[in-house]
This record gives sequence, structure tokens and C-alpha cells, in this order.
Amino acid sequence: MKKPKKFPEQQQSQPGKENKMHPEPEVIRKSYKGSDKLKGKVALITGGDSGIGRSVAVHFAREGADVAIVYYKETKDANETKKMVEKEGRECLLIKTDLKLSSNCDSSVEKCLKKFDKLNILVNNAAMQFPEDSIQDITKKQLETTFETNIYPYFYMVKAVLPHFKKGDVIINTGSVTAYRGSHHLVDYSSTKGAITSFTRSLSAQLAKQNIRVNGVAPGPIWTPLIPATFDDVSDFGQDTPMGRAGQPSEVAPAYVFLACEDSSYITGQFIHVNGGEMTGS
Repeated sequence: MKKPKKFPEQQQSQPGKENKMHPEPEVIRKSYKGSDKLKGKVALITGGDSGIGRSVAVHFAREGADVAIVYYKETKDANETKKMVEKEGRECLLIKTDLKLSSNCDSSVEKCLKKFDKLNILVNNAAMQFPEDSIQDITKKQLETTFETNIYPYFYMVKAVLPHFKKGDVIINTGSVTAYRGSHHLVDYSSTKGAITSFTRSLSAQLAKQNIRVNGVAPGPIWTPLIPATFDDVSDFGQDTPMGRAGQPSEVAPAYVFLACEDSSYITGQFIHVNGGEMTGS
């Protein structure tokens, strides 16, 4: 697929809908061939209805995994993702809930286990962001919402899945390039992503002896619903990267496949940086 250098003017409200984006993101390349890397596995993906989460769900399905996706309220997008997963010959469970509440994280895992009787891969991915040019404009409510959405559920979901995880199971956390180089207009969002980096590294050390691997992916500018739902002008989105363009979800999801399968069996506590060539120093 030819990637546009500029995106047409468009705007949405949080958290954004993929079906209203133009052009719609590329979910999976036609050339991507599955090879049963995740055959027989079950994955739970938060924020799996659209964007990177949708792409991860479809890639996992093409690799042989059944998928449960947790989403907030974007039912139309979630149903489309379910169709995509089922088109790959796998099952998809939709779970609509608010992950800011720990009880909802617990019930999401319970629903997944009830449907599939096991769970092997947790992808913590759901997030929100609210640009502000000054820290003085970040209200207490916004700060709480950002942290309660972007980092608290990572703790809640891990606590819920661990009693059911076995040797060889995997946790993958979605970080961000902003955790490594900062972002002047996303101070609170970047702070949560920095927390996710430390969370991933610390948890990996804690779970290494159980042979449960914990890694992450730190995307740069990727064309997802979060972007038109966040910024007024998206025409030049991603053009300040060394590659001169934004990335597509289809270019990020294979990193999750790698971290979820046995190809990465000797990797834990690490982040893969999919950011168009920006040097992060870590």
C-alpha cells in the first residue's frame, strides 16, 4: 500500500473511530503470511477494537490465535475487528467495559477464560491523550483520567491474568516514543508511557524465574483513530520522522507477533521501537 505523506483535514472526539478515518489505516498487508506462530494460543488485547490493537488482533489470528478484545464504547469498530478475526478462521470475543475500574479488568479476564478456557497472551494497549501546551492547563481531572486509563489498567490486568498464566505465557505492553524523548504538548501522556517502560522492566525481572516474559513495543507516529481524535491538524502528521511519514498499524503489529511467539524466547524486559527511524537512546 502506498502511504500518503499528508492526511486530509479531519477531526473526531475521543477516543476516536476507525470507520470515520480517511484514509482508513492499513490493518494487515496482503503479503503477510501466517505460519502458525501462535497456533492454539489465546490472546486478550485491550483497546483491540481499532488502531494498533485491531492490527495486532488480526495478525495474531492469522498466526493461529483466538482473540478477546476489550474496548470502551466503539462497538461498530469492535464488530468490524471481530469480522476480520473470524475471516482468518479464528474466534473473537468482544468485551465492552471501562478498564479504569479494577473490577472490570477482573471480569474481562473471567469472560475470556469462560469462553476459551485458557489465556496465554496479554496485550496492554488501551490509551488516551489530551494535548496541552502548558502544564498549567492540565487539570486534576485530566491528570487522573490519563493515568487511570493509560497505566492503572496495566497493573489491574496483570494481577488478573497471572493466576491463570503458565510457563511460556507472555505479557506485551504498548509504550511510546514519547517515553524516551518526551513531548512538550503531551506531558501527562508521556509520563504514563514512561511509567509503562519502568513497569515492563520491573515486572519482567519479577516474573523471569516463572518463565513468563514481559516486553513492550514503543510506537512512534502511527496512523490510528487516536490521532484525528487528538489533534486539530493532522495534515503533516509523522513527517518529522527520519522516514518522512507516519507509520501504519500493519507496520507495528508484527513486532507484537514476534514478542508473543517463541522466536523471542530469550527476550524479556525489552522494548521494540517502531518509530520511523527516530533514535531513542534506549
